[in-house]
Amino acid sequence: MARIILITGGGRSGKSSYAYKLAEALAGTRAFIATGLATDEEMRERIRQHQMARVRSGAWHTIEEPRDLAGALRQARSFDVVVVDCLTFWVNNVMFVATGEGSEVKEEDIERLCRDFLDACSEHPGTIIFVTNEVGMGIIPDSPLARRYRDLLGCCNQAVAARADVVTLVACGIPLHLKQG
Repeated sequence: MARIILITGGGRSGKSSYAYKLAEALAGTRAFIATGLATDEEMRERIRQHQMARVRSGAWHTIEEPRDLAGALRQARSFDVVVVDCLTFWVNNVMFVATGEGSEVKEEDIERLCRDFLDACSEHPGTIIFVTNEVGMGIIPDSPLARRYRDLLGCCNQAVAARADVVTLVACGIPLHLKQG
């Protein structure tokens, strides 16, 4: 069973940097599961910067998988440390595809999908670090779609936090340990 670490925080709080440093401090081989999609030029540049950071260290294998986290985690089984960055984009991608297919994602759907990828963690012998945004600390979104997204990501974050051995909130680049197992 993998040691599961969840790193959460606001946008640009330093969560990804913290996850990289934590992963690189652990012994063994490392894989990075990227969930972001290059939907515009600005996003392509962000992805490129993240890729360059991993290339500079030379110690990362990258798996780009926007939706099938369970499959990507099974594919990364041979790596000692896996970083999934991030669940925020993953929930967005699940919602985007469902909307394109004319359906709606419910909390039960996200709970099931989270169970699937968390079950895949039980097949992993190393450490898996999930990165996510904490979106429930701001104002209530002004549209039904944005509120549904906030609710679904909150549901996902709670599911992962419940199974995680360690939960860390990063604020202003400072890690605050919420759960240490």
